[in-house]
Amino acid sequence: MTQQAKILSKRVVSFNVPQTEQEVVRVQVDNLPHFYDQLHQHPEIQVMLIQSGEGTLVAGDYVGRFQTGDVFVLGSGLPHVFRSDPSYYQPHTRRQSKSISLYFNEKYFGKTLWNTNELKSVRELAAASQQGIQYGKETAAHAAFLLAALPESTGMDRVVTFFRLLLLLCNSADRKTLSLQTSLLRLREEGRMNSIIEFTFQESHRRIYIDEVAQRANLSTEAFCRYFKLHTRKSYINFLHEVRVSQACQLLMHPDRTIQEVCFQSGFANVSNFNRIFLKVAGKTPRAFRQQVTFTE
Repeated sequence: MTQQAKILSKRVVSFNVPQTEQEVVRVQVDNLPHFYDQLHQHPEIQVMLIQSGEGTLVAGDYVGRFQTGDVFVLGSGLPHVFRSDPSYYQPHTRRQSKSISLYFNEKYFGKTLWNTNELKSVRELAAASQQGIQYGKETAAHAAFLLAALPESTGMDRVVTFFRLLLLLCNSADRKTLSLQTSLLRLREEGRMNSIIEFTFQESHRRIYIDEVAQRANLSTEAFCRYFKLHTRKSYINFLHEVRVSQACQLLMHPDRTIQEVCFQSGFANVSNFNRIFLKVAGKTPRAFRQQVTFTE
């Protein structure tokens, strides 16, 4: 198989989470050097707690940081990937990425129970999760306590904990929507997007030319720009900026690195451009971000 054929064979991975007829809820615990790094989707709604790890989340048209303690709800069919920071891929690293995920959908409840008035708020949560949801620190802390109890619980204890978690997530206003649109990467079943995302994360530290990304996607430059905008509702340059800013945020947490060093290590050409784009994407300057992180710690 040629390199080009290998690139085009990649897909937005689609799979079903294994579940038996005897289960109301499926719980999965991951403890690996890095999280699964392929863009994927599944029909189940996923509630995910990051117990340990940090990196960049891509969900629909959203690009942003994730870190220990975060709680997300990712809806049915929403393409997403938790891309761990490069340090998690280093040989012989002792860093670990740990998470607890809860999977469910209406089939787990049964049609009769799912359509009851009592579960109206759960149906609304399921609809909202189509765009991805991230909860604030207070709600995430309470959700983390409940999620951490699920792997060891059984029988009615697990079911009760599950419903307590749903009640918390449904009633909390302490949350933000991630993706602006739904059904973005599902418009066509293409094999290019995974390759584009993987290439961007691996090469974002250097200057990237649009024509080399287009060649990787087996498209002309003009066709590639249209393709990427169609599937993500943003230009490739904007996506690249978001990836670089996300990686810059991780580097800014290290006080031994200067702003200038972070700028160049993140792939920006000069400090002035770095400050301008960082402010546009993150809503604050790199210096203000570092001060906020230092104050929080």
